[in-house]
Amino acid sequence: MELLERSALLDTLSGYAAEAARGNGRLVLVSGESGIGKTALIETFQARLHGARWLWGACDGLLTPRPLGPLFDIAAQAGGRLARLGRDGATRDQLFEAFLAELDSPAALTVAVVEDVHWADESTIDLLSFVGRRLSRMKALVLVSYRDDALSEDCLRMLLGDLATQRATRRMGLPPLSDEAVRALAGQHDVDAAELCRVTGGNPFLVCEAIDAGWPAIPPTVRDVVGARLARATIPVRDALHAAAVIGTTLDRDLLSAVLDGSPALLDDCLRTGLLTADADSLRFRHELLRMAVEQAIAPHRKIELHSRLLAVLEDAGDADPAVLAHHAEGAANAAAIRRHSLAAARRSSELGAHREAAAQYERALRHADAADKQALATLQEGAADEYFLLDRLDESEAALREALRHRRDLGDDLRVGADLGLLSRALLYQCRGKESAQAAHDAFAILQALPPGPALALAHVGVAMTMSGAGLHAQALEGIARALELAERLNRPEIVSLVLNLKGVVLVDSGQDGISSIEQALGVALRADSEQAACYAYMNLQDACIASQRLEEAERYFEAGMVIGERRELRGITRCLRVEHADTLLLLGDWDEAAEVCAEVLAIPGVPPWNQFYPLRILAAIRGRRGEPGHAELLDRSAAFTAGSMSVPWLTQVRAVRAELLWVAGQPDLAREEASDAYRQALGRTDLWRLGSVAIWASRLGVTVDGPAALPEPYALEIAGDWQGAVACWEQLGRTYDAALTRIFCGTDDSDLRASLATLDDLGARATAGAARRRMKELGMTSIPRGRRVATRATPAGLTAREQEVLALLSQGLSDKEISQRLVISTRTVHHHVASILAKIGAPSRLAAVREAARMGVDTSI
Repeated sequence: MELLERSALLDTLSGYAAEAARGNGRLVLVSGESGIGKTALIETFQARLHGARWLWGACDGLLTPRPLGPLFDIAAQAGGRLARLGRDGATRDQLFEAFLAELDSPAALTVAVVEDVHWADESTIDLLSFVGRRLSRMKALVLVSYRDDALSEDCLRMLLGDLATQRATRRMGLPPLSDEAVRALAGQHDVDAAELCRVTGGNPFLVCEAIDAGWPAIPPTVRDVVGARLARATIPVRDALHAAAVIGTTLDRDLLSAVLDGSPALLDDCLRTGLLTADADSLRFRHELLRMAVEQAIAPHRKIELHSRLLAVLEDAGDADPAVLAHHAEGAANAAAIRRHSLAAARRSSELGAHREAAAQYERALRHADAADKQALATLQEGAADEYFLLDRLDESEAALREALRHRRDLGDDLRVGADLGLLSRALLYQCRGKESAQAAHDAFAILQALPPGPALALAHVGVAMTMSGAGLHAQALEGIARALELAERLNRPEIVSLVLNLKGVVLVDSGQDGISSIEQALGVALRADSEQAACYAYMNLQDACIASQRLEEAERYFEAGMVIGERRELRGITRCLRVEHADTLLLLGDWDEAAEVCAEVLAIPGVPPWNQFYPLRILAAIRGRRGEPGHAELLDRSAAFTAGSMSVPWLTQVRAVRAELLWVAGQPDLAREEASDAYRQALGRTDLWRLGSVAIWASRLGVTVDGPAALPEPYALEIAGDWQGAVACWEQLGRTYDAALTRIFCGTDDSDLRASLATLDDLGARATAGAARRRMKELGMTSIPRGRRVATRATPAGLTAREQEVLALLSQGLSDKEISQRLVISTRTVHHHVASILAKIGAPSRLAAVREAARMGVDTSI
């Protein structure tokens, strides 16, 4: 049937193919609701495009998707090295590189289709992101289809936003049919075209099915349409369609034949129903809605029988994806097979960085576990706990570990009891339950030190050292770290060596020493061992250490590097930590709007644990307090509660420094003095010098004598010593203009200095701090004090933030993301996120279109 109202889209696809054939590869995001005709459009385009090589893959609508399902579909068609790597269980990076090589064929244009990305697993999402960033100079066209009404996963939304900013990416949304098109589809059928269009929403699939089913005699639902077609089919054909629905969207002919024990003629009869369609290599349902409706029509006992038959055939073949086997095992209600295949699928998913799928597979195995097999139960709970921890689901990680501990104690397995207590200590620490964490760490050590030394004992040394470090007992922590390092090196466990070196660097930094070299050493060990999780952890600590020592440019480089690995490996806890520490850098450098946006995004994540809350709570409290916005005290109290629970002196010192500052801003100098002096006494000798300086300076400004100021970092030491001009110069050299303004306010007496500080505060929108500065100026007897700028009241068109308007203004000047990042002193990744947000808010498919639409809407793009 001719595609109605799609000719312009087909012409556009032909243009993209021509560009790709010239070596300017394109990735086209084909979106629309279910049944809108995405597959039909691509198939029609395939028929029009001559001389190209086509590869098809599809994401499956399994409860737990098989990792890299589309890639393995394509590998089976492509053959060669990609197929061999897929069979041999190659690493994800090897598979990604082989797929890229498969696309970049010099002989003919390669067109790769990845359908139904709304069901994609994290590894497939990473694959598309990997390809999208490298496609622009290749002779390839990648068509990605997805339902735009099914974007429930944050990771898929982030992928689409990331791809939208790439040179190779193009968007193509399929609109519903008009009344005229529905009338054309109806043809000579006696139907009310306008009513049919209204009921179906102009969805071509639903329109055609309703017409074919005899609209309006049959209700306009897919289930009813499918029921009518199944009723007209013979029993063998109906059985074959039931088996096909249980297999999935894409059907292997040999597999279907093996399940049915039927003849090729039976498959031909299935095709004649119109529910299935065929291409060169496989059969598939003409639409996923059809498959779902057929599956729902299967009697429960018959569905179990089909899953059992499929499971047996796939197990006999010996090369099926364990996620597929686990799916059919559950459908077959085969508990033993569920346990076996779910565990294999969980481990494979984890290896591929699909930790959400791995956790779901462990959960599946636990639902069907043998209650009497405590060994297996403990193993499954431990595996699930690891995945939950990486996904930042700490409550669930703790619960799983406590269950595992119960089973291990019943088994008398002291080694695993000690190891699990160590893991529990870590989960509790990141929930800011410091006392419980310390108890678990000491309990683990007490058990493991009585056993032969092994990896668990090395980790127990680390756990105890972490609790000591948080309490400021740095010397004792370093002693334990030295023992852990010696044991890890003797055991030749590089991932533990990296962890120990990381902690050593953190402890050295917290004690006012240079620990960055130790963390860099940890990074090197992790990279040589090909341990991306350990490497990402090192990047996170390097970022934090560089912020603590005010090496802010280096901190941003480590942030970028860590995010690349963390997002690829789905290390949610670490990537969130990287983001909030990035927000801390933005706060220090005066990029408050951007910092507030990052913090708000993290805090809006459902179930985000305390260790990724106290930073953004503190940062938002500081910004809102300085700007005189409501709610900052409550935010700071929540941050203080979390940091107090963590028993970490460095973290608590940061919160108390903000509290002292905001008490002064609010006109309560006595309370501010009390807070700063008490915080200084608490932090002395128990945190790094920059954090110590952040409370020492407020104590000094408010009349408290500070001991040993020369040991503090230069800007603090200079101001306390009376060289406030030198302190201002230091702050400005670091890019911390707000701190320079505060020094001028407290120490400056010249009219021009104080006016300069007011200008800085007004630029930052720090209205409350500016108000405190004006009180200070009045105390000094100054007259003609400048009034603050009036707050703009006109709403920003399209809901763009101030930062987004800046980015849009620079886009209108033709600047690249890298140039924008340099101009605004923010990361390139942050620019990517802003551009994606701008495109979404304005509703534009490209940067150029966004600039044009902004001009039409009257958005001010001057800068």
